[in-house]
Amino acid sequence: MAKSTLSFVCQNCGAAFNRWQGKCESCGEWNTLAEEDTTGATSMPVSIRSKRRGRLFTLETLTGKSQEAPRLSSGMVELDRVTGGGFVRGSVLLVGGDPGIGKSTLLTQATSLMARAGHRVVYISGEEAVAQVRLRAERLGLADAPVQLAAETSVEDIVSTLSEGAVPRLIVIDSIQTMWTDTVESAPGTVTQVRASAQALIRFAKKSGAAIILVGHVTKDGQIAGPRVVEHMVDAVMSFEGEGSQQFRILRAVKNRFGPTDEIGVFEMTGLGLREVSNPSELFLSDRDLGSPGTAVFAGMEGTRPVLVELQALVAPTTLGTPRRAVVGWDSNRLSMVLAVLEAHCGVKLSGYDVYFNVAGGLRINEPAADLAAAAALVSSLCNAPLPTDAVYFGEISLSGAVRPVSLTSARLKEAAKLGFARAVLPESARGGDAGGDAGLTLGTVGGLTTLVADIAARGVKPTRDNGNSKSTAAEKSAAPARFKRQDG
Repeated sequence: MAKSTLSFVCQNCGAAFNRWQGKCESCGEWNTLAEEDTTGATSMPVSIRSKRRGRLFTLETLTGKSQEAPRLSSGMVELDRVTGGGFVRGSVLLVGGDPGIGKSTLLTQATSLMARAGHRVVYISGEEAVAQVRLRAERLGLADAPVQLAAETSVEDIVSTLSEGAVPRLIVIDSIQTMWTDTVESAPGTVTQVRASAQALIRFAKKSGAAIILVGHVTKDGQIAGPRVVEHMVDAVMSFEGEGSQQFRILRAVKNRFGPTDEIGVFEMTGLGLREVSNPSELFLSDRDLGSPGTAVFAGMEGTRPVLVELQALVAPTTLGTPRRAVVGWDSNRLSMVLAVLEAHCGVKLSGYDVYFNVAGGLRINEPAADLAAAAALVSSLCNAPLPTDAVYFGEISLSGAVRPVSLTSARLKEAAKLGFARAVLPESARGGDAGGDAGLTLGTVGGLTTLVADIAARGVKPTRDNGNSKSTAAEKSAAPARFKRQDG
């Protein structure tokens, strides 16, 4: 027998160390190091392993036709959008999300729809009993779907069972952290077990042609728990996001070898499970507070889908030495850059104000095209000037204060016109590009951020105060034009 090599492996990031220590030097987490056998010890003697010759396999060419369809539809349009059109034969997908976000509900609905379409679908749960999975299916009204269920955690038993009979078209493993294989001597859920179990399942998927979905737990930082190498081993990584207090759920592709990585699928959590949202813009703008200062509608893009969402900003005087900056749904560094540009090039003094910024509906925005809408919401809140309720904003702000054009302008304008908006504020250079006039919107172009700030500040009215301090109010009104004076430099 080979001598086992023990090391201390971080259960959060997978880093290995020669000795135990309280804090992982790789990820900074405390008390996450556990002793594991990292050699992957097996029962085969060393003398046999050293003399074993590899078997010959057949090499194939790029030419040839596949008898099966290249993709298998799940029956859910939003799920197919994120995967790139359906599941690819032999692919392995890793789905992560917070506990209770709806991962099992989503996969139960998808497997039931595929089973009703005549495909062999297997759902293997390592966390719940078969009776618990049946209760969920009954609550969703899917108890009659011919989905094959099992409660098993041994990878060898799972592979042997699935190899008998017809090859399943889709296999769900819920979750990969509960699987274990006897080829390594570690407890289930450890980094070594997760890596070895995932490798065995991936090997079975490539050999048999079955599509496998692995459900993964996430850490408190939102990262999939276990070794990061698992994310590199699988073909696609998807994140199921959402707040527990909101009914919206967003499925986002983080990695996809067979499709785009910037598509999202929007779902609404109801009493009967997840409902697909075909028009997310109407959902995100359904409860919009019209006529309130500090709100602007951003015409964004999520992959090939235009999405309109409300950006909310609150600028309030601070009582602290260092003003607070709180951001939800947007990059905090991006907000800091916009604030710096407003103060350096537009004369907007925000050093004495707390800034709170929020993306309504729980959506997370990543593209820089939201800069112009964010700046409009910030200035609107500071000036107490409501923005037009029928206008949308999009454009990227440079460090010099110029407004740069963004891609897919025509798709953004068409989505805004479809939802009843009449005006659009966009970069000046986009007028001669692909904006066009077929959308039917009145285009208001801005070449620099100073133009937008001056227009909003001209409509601003400082709220009157009833505390008797009329001198302070008059001083603020007289100082307001100076704060929003254009600067040509």
